[in-house]
Amino acid sequence: MQEISLAELRRRLVSAQGYASRFRRGGPADVVAAVQRLGAVQLDSISTVERSHRLALSSRVGWYPPGTVSRLLGTQRLFEYWAHEACLLPIEDYPWHRWRMREFQGHAWRTRILEENPGLVKRVLEEVRDRGPLGSRDFDGVGPGGPGGGMWNWKPAKRALEALFATGELAIAGRDGFQRIYALPEQVIPDDLLGRPLPSRDEFVRWATVRGVTARGALTDKAVAEMWRLQQGVAGVRPHADALVADGLLERVAVEGGGPPVLVPAGIEPGDPAPPVLLSPFDNLLWDRPLLVQAFGFRHVIEVYKREPERVYGYYVLPLLWRDRFAGRADLKYDRPAGTLRLKLFHPEPGIRDSGALRAALERALLRLAPIPIS
Repeated sequence: MQEISLAELRRRLVSAQGYASRFRRGGPADVVAAVQRLGAVQLDSISTVERSHRLALSSRVGWYPPGTVSRLLGTQRLFEYWAHEACLLPIEDYPWHRWRMREFQGHAWRTRILEENPGLVKRVLEEVRDRGPLGSRDFDGVGPGGPGGGMWNWKPAKRALEALFATGELAIAGRDGFQRIYALPEQVIPDDLLGRPLPSRDEFVRWATVRGVTARGALTDKAVAEMWRLQQGVAGVRPHADALVADGLLERVAVEGGGPPVLVPAGIEPGDPAPPVLLSPFDNLLWDRPLLVQAFGFRHVIEVYKREPERVYGYYVLPLLWRDRFAGRADLKYDRPAGTLRLKLFHPEPGIRDSGALRAALERALLRLAPIPIS
C-alpha cells in the first residue's frame, strides 16, 4: 500500500474544501456550485455569529445576498434533507437520498406519528396539497378544537410535518427565518428526478463513498460512515470501498505515523493550502474528529452545550485555519444592535507562537467575516 505524508493528507483535506483565497462577492450560482462541490452543507439554528451554513458558504463563495438559499430551495436548484445532519444538498443528488427516505418509513421515533395518528397526518398532507407551501405555525391554533387546541395543536402537527418530510412525502420549499416551509415534492423537485428508480442500500453506499471521498479529499472508512450517518459503520462501508478501489475509482493509502489508512480519489493530486479562514464549528472539514486528530493533531470541541464554568475556549468558537494547520480558536459574537463582530477571546494552538504573523492572519480572517450581513 502506498504511504502518504501527514502534510499531503492535510493538503488533500484542506484543498478539497474550496475556501476562497480572499474576500469576494458571490451570487446564487456560486452558492449552488459550492454545495455541489461539498456534497452537503450542514444547517444549524445557532446564530451567535451567523447561521452555520452561511459561515460555511461565505468562507468559500464570499458575501452573497440574504435569502439566496431559501430562494434556491424554492426554485429546484438545491434541496434540504437529512444527510450528515439537516443539510443543504445539490438537487441532482436527490434520487440517491430517496434511499434514506424509504428507510425512515420505519424509523422508531422520527416517523412514529404516521402509525399513531394517521388521521392527523392525512389532514396535514391535505392542507399542504390544498393551500400550497406551509410552515408549522400555519397549523397552530386552527381546527375543530378552536384556538390553541383540537386537531391543529402545534406539537403533533409539527411532528406530522417532520415525519412526512423524513419519508419524502413533503419537501422543503424554503425557510421563513429559520422555520421550514413544507411543500409537495413536485413543487420543489424536478419531475425527472422524482421519477428515477429508488436506489438499493448497496447502490447508495457505493455512491455515497465516492461522493464523500471526492468532496472531502480523503476519508477513512469510518469517516465515510460518519459523513452520511450510516448505521452499519465501517462494516457497511468497507466492502464497497474495497470494490471501488479494485475498480480504480478510489485509492487506499497508508498515512505516515500510523493510524487507519484513508481513501483518496484516484489520480487526483492535492491542491493549495488555505488562506487564513475562521470556520463554522459545523464546517465540513471538522465533521470527523478522529481524522482531525490524525491529520492535524487538532481536537475539535463544541462548547455551546456546556455550562459556562465547564467551557475551556468559549461559547461559540471558530477554529482558525491557516495554510494547512489549525492555528487557534476564536470566541466570537455578533453584536447585532451595534453591527459589530466582537472577538471575546483568542487561544493560539499549542506549538503556534503568538506572533505578529499570527495576529495578522487572524485579523485577515476576521475581516472576511465582518461584511456578512445578518440573515
